Amino acid sequence: MTVRAALTALGLIGACAVPACGAGRDGVRMATFSVATASYGHGALGPGHEWARLNIQGDAGSLSFQDERALVFEDIAPRLIDLDGDGDNEAMVVESSQTQGSRLAIWTGEGRLAATAFIGNRHRWLAPAGAADLDGDGRIEIAYVETPHLGRVLKIARLEGDRLVRVAEARGLTNHRFGEPVIEGRIAICAGRPTILTANADWTRIVGTTLAKGKLAGRDLAAYMGPASFDRITGCD
Repeated sequence: MTVRAALTALGLIGACAVPACGAGRDGVRMATFSVATASYGHGALGPGHEWARLNIQGDAGSLSFQDERALVFEDIAPRLIDLDGDGDNEAMVVESSQTQGSRLAIWTGEGRLAATAFIGNRHRWLAPAGAADLDGDGRIEIAYVETPHLGRVLKIARLEGDRLVRVAEARGLTNHRFGEPVIEGRIAICAGRPTILTANADWTRIVGTTLAKGKLAGRDLAAYMGPASFDRITGCD
């Protein structure tokens, strides 16, 4: 895989903020959140980042989903990534149950395709870190930090059909501070390999984590000196 191909898989080339944008032949062309809500009242991302409605546009048409009594979207923006390698984009979002906390969900133009289990407790959240072919096997893996303010567990999952299957996990890593409207860290190419960049548990060091043979390995890369630290790491693009 070339560096450019890897970065494209990560969403680092052609990546979008709100509204998310992109196109696949039959997949999601655009996805946005709308209808800000205070019904959940968590505030993990600060004011204005809890949404009642997900809007999706695809080649085959458009759909909107809203079930605020059951769940909200607790996220910055939908992320459009081709997770199954078919040339079409799916939308990756964080959904938060009113009673069971957050889960990661994958949507197509036809509706929700797959999701992780809810964390299990109200006001327990997860922060996506990105997606890439982390182990070089030609399949895309999804990285996220479950409970980045409490448990701080980096988890890796893969979309297999209509399921999100857990691949690996590592503890003591985080990518978000409670109340901040941005998720820090990223997936970068470090020494030619896709590498998940997060902070350690006490936000003093930047850790680079790689996946091989179903196991995660982390190494210390640099001191954490603020969000810009993730942009200037020797050996990482």
